[in-house]
Amino acid sequence: MPSFSEENLENQKHTGRFGQIWIYLGKLFRIFLHERGWKVFPMAAIVSLIVASVCNNVFVNMEGTQVGALAFACVCIWNGFFNSIQSICKERPIIKREHRAGMHISSYMAAHMIYQAFLCFGQTLIQLGIYKLCGFPFPEAGPVSGNFIIDFGVTLFIITYSSDLLALMVSCIVKDTTTAMTVVPFLLILQLIFSGVAFELEGITDKISQFMISRWGIRSICTVANFNSLHSISLYAAVNKLTTVKEVGLIYKYIRNSEMWNIIGETSTKNMMNSAYEFTASNMWLEWGVLLGMGIVFAIIGTLFLEGIDKDSR
Repeated sequence: MPSFSEENLENQKHTGRFGQIWIYLGKLFRIFLHERGWKVFPMAAIVSLIVASVCNNVFVNMEGTQVGALAFACVCIWNGFFNSIQSICKERPIIKREHRAGMHISSYMAAHMIYQAFLCFGQTLIQLGIYKLCGFPFPEAGPVSGNFIIDFGVTLFIITYSSDLLALMVSCIVKDTTTAMTVVPFLLILQLIFSGVAFELEGITDKISQFMISRWGIRSICTVANFNSLHSISLYAAVNKLTTVKEVGLIYKYIRNSEMWNIIGETSTKNMMNSAYEFTASNMWLEWGVLLGMGIVFAIIGTLFLEGIDKDSR
């Protein structure tokens, strides 16, 4: 970010916290326009298209919806991370100089948080548009507003914004952009491993996953999709794979034309139901609240680290 001129630095000493927020916010939007900050939007579109091209049966059955929820959450996390991972660390010398000249760190961080919310909102609209254009069968109802698209959009935004604030915190802590970009893959891997979908988690690993954006993001997506009202195909798929065995094939023909086939489907569906995905407004608010709470904690930690920038010899 370009530094203030000497005159602006002098004027800044007499500007209050709220005034400084608008000063820095204006600078961020000028950078957005003149230094191609808008490029995060086409990148979000590309990632969303790639994910949409490989997702099957999302909002159709339980298995497809759960895998789709993981994919959608990963898109949000990816977008959030790369929005802000370099935004603070790349200008540490400027921040140090302007802080000594009277800049309030809280104002500086607030400006970044508002700006990042703008980026996340734009990326959310892009995601929704692409998923709709790709023909995903969106449900009609939502647990909070009554409208699925509104609740789904809010969910995607909150996941993206929480991820953005996590990366912003890292950017406040690390030394430079090289270190920041080195940390990103580890953050992504942690989110994937501890999502609760890619791998079965028990004991300590399950407890760790409760602090992951991916875990709560998937929960919120499955909740808004009314996961427990869908049907499961896992047992059907397992039986179908064995039909090439002659003996199993004969049994399959009998089961397929009997009430047993429906019982298999009902049993599979009951086994897949998850109380964490309950389609209620209270559950949705809980999941949104946890994700936003994480984001606030990340922002506070980042601000506290940045407050000590004058003592940083880096």
